[in-house]
Amino acid sequence: MKRLRPVLLGLLSLAYPPLVYLGLGHFEPRWMALPLAGMAVVRAVATREKMWLAAAVGALVLAASSMLGNHALPLKLYPVLVNSVLLTVFATSLAYPPSVIERLARLREKDLPPSGVLYTRKVTQVWCGFFVLNGSLALTTALWASDATWALYNGLIAYGLMGLLFAGEWVVRQRVRARHAHG
Repeated sequence: MKRLRPVLLGLLSLAYPPLVYLGLGHFEPRWMALPLAGMAVVRAVATREKMWLAAAVGALVLAASSMLGNHALPLKLYPVLVNSVLLTVFATSLAYPPSVIERLARLREKDLPPSGVLYTRKVTQVWCGFFVLNGSLALTTALWASDATWALYNGLIAYGLMGLLFAGEWVVRQRVRARHAHG
């Protein structure tokens, strides 16, 4: 069950925007806040990391705001919260190395050369930029776009952009590795 929790949280997070969009057509926002509150409680129980506990508290605040005011906006701000937390995690790792991407790279390559450390630092910076842009677009859609546009961006387009960044970084990494192998 312990290994299943992160997978379930990931799937719920992926499904969150479409579920909110579909649910708001049938239920009041206060009832749609219950799944967010549930995700927050599971997140709080599943982690001991301060950053993710703070995210769980933030999600509970959003859920409580939605429940008490019966407003949809706090529900739509959850992707902004997620991007803010990820930005904080990645940016903090730049200030206090090793970077998030370096840690991931060292899972495959224990003896990462200095060029690899520099590369992973740059990739971490790119991800920070992505989280700023994505979080800004999530906020823009939450505040000024229709529910359908919000769900489309946060439930599909944002993940497509993330996938493009993963794929683009993989292509660049292959070229950088080949250059260092031949150089």
